[in-house]
Amino acid sequence: MIAFGERGFYENALHETAQNAFQSFRPFKEAIVKQPSRPRKTANLSESTHQQLNLYALMASAAGVSVLALAPPTEAKIVYTPTHVVISPYGVHLYDLVLNHGGKTDFVLQSKFYSTGDQSAGTQRLIASGATGNSLENSQGFAAALEAGKIVGPHHNFQNRGVMASDFGSAGASTSIKRGPWVNVNNRYLGLKFKIKGQTHYGWARLSVQAKPGTFFLQATLTGYAYETIANKPIIAGKTKGPDVVTLQPVSLGHLAAGASAIPAWRRSTLVTPDH
Repeated sequence: MIAFGERGFYENALHETAQNAFQSFRPFKEAIVKQPSRPRKTANLSESTHQQLNLYALMASAAGVSVLALAPPTEAKIVYTPTHVVISPYGVHLYDLVLNHGGKTDFVLQSKFYSTGDQSAGTQRLIASGATGNSLENSQGFAAALEAGKIVGPHHNFQNRGVMASDFGSAGASTSIKRGPWVNVNNRYLGLKFKIKGQTHYGWARLSVQAKPGTFFLQATLTGYAYETIANKPIIAGKTKGPDVVTLQPVSLGHLAAGASAIPAWRRSTLVTPDH
């Protein structure tokens, strides 16, 4: 595992290696990626996302994969990242979600346990919260559990923080009380609203939540997230395919492209104060 103090060194080393490799492959890249010029609506991607997409193209060509299969960054509209992170009190209990791979935390997904003063009862909660200026779609006071195909965009009801699910139990009880729209759901979506350079963008995070009956247990699994690169444009929850979608892999090639910031399984937020 790479220590946090070494982060800058490894990021610089990865960046320098990628740049040198890019210079070597430039003639090859220019020979392949030649298309008739025509007016296109461009999207503003972060510099780090540009670097990732370029690195994917470079490494895919070295592996025998057509560079033309990867959409050029300026044509990208939806950036999708598949992942697999289990969030529970027994493992990763605080996860920083960085939608646009820009290095700054956009949202925090958290498993939090509360107990009474005498330890006779307790509550576990799955909580989603946004950095300053960011928010998530809510429903009846909870973080909404959207179905695939729902639109996330303007004129919806957003709040900075929302409980996804809760589980209350008392000492010696044979069961617990589970509440919230995320109890025992598969592939539901958080609707996300966040800022990139002061402009509003929309995205989603896909999770499944397991709540075991007859026991005190809540566990969420984050399996992917995406955002729309065009400001103020709605996004379809769960859309992961199409000519307007670019997929970034979070492991192997993705770790190299993202640098040291993608290596830890979880990252502690400096922008969002965890729930206490």
